[in-house]
Amino acid sequence: MFDDFLFNVEYGMKHVLDINAYDHVLFLMVLTIPYLFRDWKRVLLLVSLFTLGHTLSLVLAAYDVVTVSGTLVEFLIPITILIAAIYNVFTAGKGAQKERVGVLFITTLFFGLIHGLGFAREFRMLSDDSDNKLALLLEFALGIEIAQIIIVFVVLFLGYLIQTIFRFSKRDWVMVISSVVIGLVIPMLLNSEFL
Repeated sequence: MFDDFLFNVEYGMKHVLDINAYDHVLFLMVLTIPYLFRDWKRVLLLVSLFTLGHTLSLVLAAYDVVTVSGTLVEFLIPITILIAAIYNVFTAGKGAQKERVGVLFITTLFFGLIHGLGFAREFRMLSDDSDNKLALLLEFALGIEIAQIIIVFVVLFLGYLIQTIFRFSKRDWVMVISSVVIGLVIPMLLNSEFL
């Protein structure tokens, strides 16, 4: 029982930290770079909304409530990353990340739904062997959340180092990282089978 719990949590962590599926990491980077450590509550809320959306789409897929073309989802995932990165470019240094719960939070939840659909087929195969899909889902979501918090911490720490030791302005940090992510995402879009 405990071994299953650990396996499922670790599986969720590997889903996020898989170097071959770095789209999740890219999204978390562009979501996190506009913030500092003092904004940890807001960042945790954003990351948790992303996990909630991700988990909700897995529930809908596991119980066959929704099915979406894998090709479409694989196209939409880099679109979500591109939108978030472009948003950062246009709002860098303007304090847009301090706005009240609104477009950014709803968008993050929606993007979580899309990213979850990208893993739905694999999760469905995993959950077909399980007696308790809900427990499996919660354990998997816990692993996702732990991995996301690790990534967020690393991004916030790097941002702190770059902005304090190397004297990058926050605006420049956001612009550079967002531009790098845009450069990584465009080939993902161009190689999509959807186009």
